[in-house]
Amino acid sequence: MNKPQIINALKALLVPRLIEEKMLILLRQGKISKWFSGIGQEAISVGATLAMEKDEFILPMHRNLGVFTTRKVDLYQLFCQFQGKKEGFTKGRDRSFHFGSMDHKIIGMISHLGPQLGIACGIALSEKIDKTNRSVLVFSGDGGASEGDFHEALNVASVWKLPVIFVIENNQWGLSTPSKEQFNCKQFIDKGIGYGMKTEQVDGNNILEVYKCIQKVKDSQSEKSEPFLVEALTFRMRGHEEASGTKYYPEGLQDKWRSKDPVLKLEAEILNNNILNRDEIEETKKILKEQINSAWLKAFSTPELKADLNSELLDIYKKHSNNEIYSTENKKEIRFIDALSQGLYQGMEKFENSIIMGQDIAEYGGVFKITEGFLEKFGKDRVRNTPLCESAIVGAALGLSLKNKKAIMEMQFADFVTVGFNQIINNLAKLHYRWGQNADVVIRMPTGAGVGAGPFHSQSNEAWFTHTPGLKVVYPSNPEDAKGLMLAAIEDPNPVMIFEHKALYRSLTGMVSENYFTTPIGKAKLVKEGNQLSIITYGMGVHWAQKVINEKNISADILDLRTLLPLDKDSIFKSVRKNNRVLIVHEDCLTGGIGGEISSLINENCFEDLDAPVLRCASLDTPVPFAKELEEQFLANKNLSEKIDYLINY
Repeated sequence: MNKPQIINALKALLVPRLIEEKMLILLRQGKISKWFSGIGQEAISVGATLAMEKDEFILPMHRNLGVFTTRKVDLYQLFCQFQGKKEGFTKGRDRSFHFGSMDHKIIGMISHLGPQLGIACGIALSEKIDKTNRSVLVFSGDGGASEGDFHEALNVASVWKLPVIFVIENNQWGLSTPSKEQFNCKQFIDKGIGYGMKTEQVDGNNILEVYKCIQKVKDSQSEKSEPFLVEALTFRMRGHEEASGTKYYPEGLQDKWRSKDPVLKLEAEILNNNILNRDEIEETKKILKEQINSAWLKAFSTPELKADLNSELLDIYKKHSNNEIYSTENKKEIRFIDALSQGLYQGMEKFENSIIMGQDIAEYGGVFKITEGFLEKFGKDRVRNTPLCESAIVGAALGLSLKNKKAIMEMQFADFVTVGFNQIINNLAKLHYRWGQNADVVIRMPTGAGVGAGPFHSQSNEAWFTHTPGLKVVYPSNPEDAKGLMLAAIEDPNPVMIFEHKALYRSLTGMVSENYFTTPIGKAKLVKEGNQLSIITYGMGVHWAQKVINEKNISADILDLRTLLPLDKDSIFKSVRKNNRVLIVHEDCLTGGIGGEISSLINENCFEDLDAPVLRCASLDTPVPFAKELEEQFLANKNLSEKIDYLINY
């Protein structure tokens, strides 16, 4: 750094320190509710950010205030964020640094720490595909590096040779747990060897060294796209958060590190080299304090927010027209699986910014061959085999979305989604509500039993996700809707999970237009009309219901929900009010299945229209068994005829 750069570095380093000192006072005064202090670690945030170009993404954590201030995030809006004001980045919906700002190329964290790393991989993948020559920098603490997301993300970045800079802030404590109880190696740079990754270690309390280190890494990445693991050695001077304190620190440890304070280090460098004198440094602090105080007073005087129900509900999803695209021409009879494949193919043709990822989906065409031939058409950049790391790939899908890509991910089996559950529930689903950024991600979920695949390849787990605001969940029962909902999901800018019943893949055919068309998300379909009862179902349940109704010669509405979230309540209520008797059928287990929710909605809205209790027909409350005889006993259709008889004769 030259002299002007060093002076700028001092100002950049002082801003987060002075803000923190003020925040600690305000916390004691009860004017903010919580604070995670980064005092003593600012050189890492500030030095790394100064080394990055302004159009390069940074993914910070809760001790990286210096990233936000160095990127010139408006202090008034930042202070509104800390106070839960409407003018903050999350409109009072989340706290501290749980937000992002696309204008500043900052992607904020969630409390689970590790998911940031996978998102960085997705952003870096986009940069690599687009040949921008940009790097992506993501922070992790030494404690957070114990999470599985750390391994998954580093592995993906290394395999795909992504220009990610993983900065581990080794402050030697995870809340009250010292490093020796967190990991059993001498230093983090040793971990890089196992990933085939280059590493750097730097004094995290020396801003000039941090800047130089990140510059060196960026120069290397501009020559050759590959990830780096950077370990920044530092110390957390205050508690994990202020309420937890530091009584667990050994005596004298804080005094030792206080002498290595990054602000004092830089000031000494400046004074020793006659860049500024003490009076000039103090005058700089005075000016910065005035700017901070002015912004704080403005934020503090901003009125408290008023809860607005409409605003809360409308911000769950990004607005999308969801208009149906009709096509009745060029119809051919094709299998369920071919309809899904055709929808995927046409969606990727239409949206050249779309990328599909999953295990074995490229040359092999996926375990069910749905993406067979895609690699030859769309190329390796857009059809990507992945390591076995669902969390990192869901995170990468979100990262791609943040770079205006349409990301599609195939879970090899819906059962495996548990490994990526956190990313879906806490990142994809909540993102738009929290800070207005949509997650343009489709997750394909091969699901269902009836194929003798046992407890880990047969689960119906859609209800795990229908409970989560911010997701959209679709579940087609026939080839036409399979293609139409697939294309609607790809068009939708929100996170959509599409459940595909494996037993229908090759056993069911139907007439499907070869043209491009969509089936609207959120609209149920009356597939059979009658007047004795209403059967509300989806997926395989539609076929079970049709079979029994035909065998018994019963007149019934069969309402195929098609979309489970958001639910088409109007269509449900209309059928119930007409027939006065209702049976809800789903393959999922009875307890906690979506049938309980639908039953409650009917009870609350159609009670006076009912001539019989609302009945549910669902699978047993056991894991899905392997043996054919046990699986047949397990599935909901075992008792379907009996349930219908009970309702008809009630």
